[in-house]
Amino acid sequence: MHMKPSSTHPLLSVRDLQTSFTTQAGSVFAVDGVSFDIQRGETFAVLGESGCGKSMTSLSLMRLLPEAGNIMGGEVLFKGQNLLSLSDSNMRDVRGHRLAMIFQEPMTSLNPVLTVGQQIGESLQRHQRLKGKAARVRIIELLDSVGIPAPEVRIDEYPHQLSGGMKQRVMIAIALAGEPELLIADEPTTALDVTIQAQVLALLKDIQQRTGMAILLITHDLGVVADVADKVAVMYAGQIVEQANRDEFFRNPRHPYSRKLFKSVPTMAKRHQALDIIPGTVPSLATEFKGCRFQNRCQHAQPLCRTELPQWVDLDNQHGVRCHFYDSVTDDNGPDVESSNETSVSDVALLRVTDLKVHFPVNAGLFQRKREVVHAVDGISLSLSAGQTLALVGESGCGKTTVGKGILQLVRPTAGDVFFDGESISQLTGEALRLKRKDFQFIFQDPFSSMNPRMKVADILVEGLLAQNIGDTGSRQQRVNDLLERVGLNAEMAQRYPHEFSGGQRQRLCIARALAVNPKLIVCDEPTSALDVSVQAQILNLLKELQQEFNLSYLFITHNISVVAYLAHEVAVMYLGRIVERGTVAEVLEHPQHPYTRALLAAVPTIDNARGKDKMHIEGDIPSPIHPPSGCSFHPRCQQALPKCRQTYPDAIELSSSHQVHCFLCAD
Repeated sequence: MHMKPSSTHPLLSVRDLQTSFTTQAGSVFAVDGVSFDIQRGETFAVLGESGCGKSMTSLSLMRLLPEAGNIMGGEVLFKGQNLLSLSDSNMRDVRGHRLAMIFQEPMTSLNPVLTVGQQIGESLQRHQRLKGKAARVRIIELLDSVGIPAPEVRIDEYPHQLSGGMKQRVMIAIALAGEPELLIADEPTTALDVTIQAQVLALLKDIQQRTGMAILLITHDLGVVADVADKVAVMYAGQIVEQANRDEFFRNPRHPYSRKLFKSVPTMAKRHQALDIIPGTVPSLATEFKGCRFQNRCQHAQPLCRTELPQWVDLDNQHGVRCHFYDSVTDDNGPDVESSNETSVSDVALLRVTDLKVHFPVNAGLFQRKREVVHAVDGISLSLSAGQTLALVGESGCGKTTVGKGILQLVRPTAGDVFFDGESISQLTGEALRLKRKDFQFIFQDPFSSMNPRMKVADILVEGLLAQNIGDTGSRQQRVNDLLERVGLNAEMAQRYPHEFSGGQRQRLCIARALAVNPKLIVCDEPTSALDVSVQAQILNLLKELQQEFNLSYLFITHNISVVAYLAHEVAVMYLGRIVERGTVAEVLEHPQHPYTRALLAAVPTIDNARGKDKMHIEGDIPSPIHPPSGCSFHPRCQQALPKCRQTYPDAIELSSSHQVHCFLCAD
């Protein structure tokens, strides 16, 4: 690929980069002829699904490849100097100083036995020759510059004492310690709540404006790209298949893969149709490609696509694409499958929760004698009808998952009652509760850790049938085959182990396991948070189809607002153990009333955002549930808080028969 040369000298110029890995299947080219330029002060986003080679590209630039990896060819010119020709010693002077990187998962990137100050100090000593008191002053300045409150205290704390957002800020501070000219950010917000994500993205923009630093952003989130990028490159199977300025890319994506990514994003407008999906998966990079790498998943593929590699084509406006038929690809009218959010709704609530509380005692102090209480869930009430989806949204730590576990009696509530099908299940124990469990099931956030890696799929799916004493050996075997077919997998896969499946396939297995005992209610705990947008679309379509087919009810726990807009019928917004606003999807998402709900929605980066629009940023982190604030728990972070907000928790205000909010500001 060769974009037209820029009129100015780029800060970074990558030319025909090739990185291979030695595997049992032979050499695999994870990066296969990648070229791009990044200018000073520019944000260059690399977009694509897992397995496309995005992270391997960034690790190649930093020369941080695993042992089996080798850079086979190409140039990485940083200010005209080829980094690939430097000795390891000289590269260490560049890495962390002129080029720095922040990784996807801050918890695994930070050293758990070193304080925050020690970890930032390592970089200062290596690249700025700062030690002792001068280093400590500079570390406090860096912590302050990345928005960490009380930096003079945090400097001596360990990573486990910090929230996810704080840890990511520390990673940014470590990267900034060397005063880099280019920062590589590998999925820097994937594991973060939307509010913390907004803070981190705003922080990176602010640092960029102050220092003129360039950013290489690696992500699979189109909303984040729309919000912060200047240029976009789309990667597929080790190659860049499209590159353009941000506005041009969002106005007129040319590659069929780029178009498919756009169409698989869930939105409110797509509620009454199935999401467009990209069938299949990214091909193995051990494949010997003869034609276009996307052709087996492309609905526009022609015979030429299967036999001849497409060449890079430069279009107008610094826009380029790798496709034989880029100028004849037209948008279809979306998927053929018609879908609907309308299911038969009972007047009687299938699930009714009244004043549910879940408190956990914790021991504190030197001799663990001081007893404190975590107010994980602090008095919530909700109802859910058959065939409906209630989305429970809020930041991490607000108690969403504990609500789900408390409702299903996986965690015993401290107070309150749960009625299922008109019967109280809060007092059920032993055999009575076990028999009732077939009516409600749980789909966990991480499909891999929720399945026994030593059990075959057939045994995992049949486990619930055995526990409930349903059927005989023959009928159970048939049930396993039927379940696998129903969730889009093959019956032959029953003899495989969980590690032999992709992330999306593992999530399908978890859905099949939940369906095995014919439940009426499924609690879905962030079931799409770890998935690419294209795989997420497949899972959302499947959940919607199953709801219509079996009249299932879902309690859908998530912080992904676009998923809520597409799938849910009603929304409950949680903050620190309580529901602060509840209503239909249209009422809450289009007419939010609580300041927290408004800030949560404003923080969501979306494809159609007006760029640079003013966003309501929620400052700080969610307070500790051990010592929740008095009055309204949101008042310390609320810009509109009244004096009485600090003293009394507001009662529910009925805005309509279905819309209620706990906020004094709405009393008028």
